[in-house]
Amino acid sequence: QVQLVESGGGLVQARGSLRLSCAASGRTFSRYAMGWFRQAPGKEREFVARISRSGASTDYADSVKGRFTISRDNAKDTVYLQMNSLKPEDTGVYYCAADPDLALGSSRENSYDYWGQGTQVTVSS
Repeated sequence: QVQLVESGGGLVQARGSLRLSCAASGRTFSRYAMGWFRQAPGKEREFVARISRSGASTDYADSVKGRFTISRDNAKDTVYLQMNSLKPEDTGVYYCAADPDLALGSSRENSYDYWGQGTQVTVSS
């Protein structure tokens, strides 16, 4: 089992930047593909980005492609989400998740066995 704790959320103006972190503890971090998801008020949770166990492969939702970058440091048991050029529609609770089965994880929530508690990101216009 792995425990995940997100941090780095906050209030930022449109066109600003934030970097989210997700620290893992428990089982060997490098065994897990990692994903970021978000949930806006009144909406379902949606896929944002994923990264393979080694960090060599990444994938993004179309809505964030070119603005967000997912990365990981297996020596620090941490995955990051660098968010640039933020828009009000990026507002939501951001969750990291760990997938023990697929090398690159998935864009589907049910592929992930472990989830953090979430961190709030609010982008003002």
